[in-house]
Amino acid sequence: MTELDLLVARKEILAEGVVRLTLRDPSGAPLPAWEPGAHVDLVPRPDLVRQYSLCGDPADRSALTVAVLREQHGRGGSRYVHDELSEGDRLRIRGPRNHFALAEARRYLFIAGGIGITPIVPMLAAAEARGADWRLVYGGRTRASMAFREELCTAYGDRVSVWPQDEMGLLDLDGLLAEPRTDTAVYCCGPEPLLAAVEERCGAWPPGALHVERFSPKESAAPNGSFEVELAQSGRVVKVPENMSILQAIEDAGVTVLSSCREGTCGTCETSVLEGVPEHRDSLLTDEERAANDTMMICVSRCAAGRLVLDL
Repeated sequence: MTELDLLVARKEILAEGVVRLTLRDPSGAPLPAWEPGAHVDLVPRPDLVRQYSLCGDPADRSALTVAVLREQHGRGGSRYVHDELSEGDRLRIRGPRNHFALAEARRYLFIAGGIGITPIVPMLAAAEARGADWRLVYGGRTRASMAFREELCTAYGDRVSVWPQDEMGLLDLDGLLAEPRTDTAVYCCGPEPLLAAVEERCGAWPPGALHVERFSPKESAAPNGSFEVELAQSGRVVKVPENMSILQAIEDAGVTVLSSCREGTCGTCETSVLEGVPEHRDSLLTDEERAANDTMMICVSRCAAGRLVLDL
């Protein structure tokens, strides 16, 4: 995976509690290509790795842009960006990666909640360039907290519906999603209550119509049993106890595996499954990808039965 030490060329206030970082190569070299929906890891130090969606222009290879919401009760990543990171600093990134790519469709309905607008911004430009029919419904706590609000309204007019909760209440998801459509792709990003509500209302929509990206993991009530994994590249067999993830067990056995969120939301630890049936607990794979059982996120997912053979 690509790792780069980039220059913080600009840090600016984008909305209440949100800053935008513009990152450039110190030598002016072009940065990795990416497509709407992609994200990067920000790695200010080894023990502080966080994922943020790219929200700039994919055609502009001179810069990568992310917007970061200050999370008062987060794990420290956003506080570092807001309080310690300054213009002129160097910042390591990993990626980009994309588990939220924009599929081809005749029509798009984009639903964003708060900072969930970030991956949606480049999607709107892509949908517009494709000549697709699209609409954005954008909810937030207040107008002042809604990043990109003014520029999106200026660029796209009445295709953008701004819905501040303090003025208008919760989004009218029943009105938006009551009628399933065979020609429409629904893209949603935001807090977990919004995603869960959209998933519930899209239950009758065609398979694959709904695409979501989560900032936090889905909760699982499934019990944890112990099992074994075979690492195909070395032939080693590692026992995974009931209170430990596959990732941790492999690391404890002395095998290095690239990882980041350890919550099943970023995709860094995605691993090919050569034999066995995974029990998927991630928040990334589609129903079709889960049914194929040929890949898994080893930081959270487990074994459904017997032994797993992994391409490690």
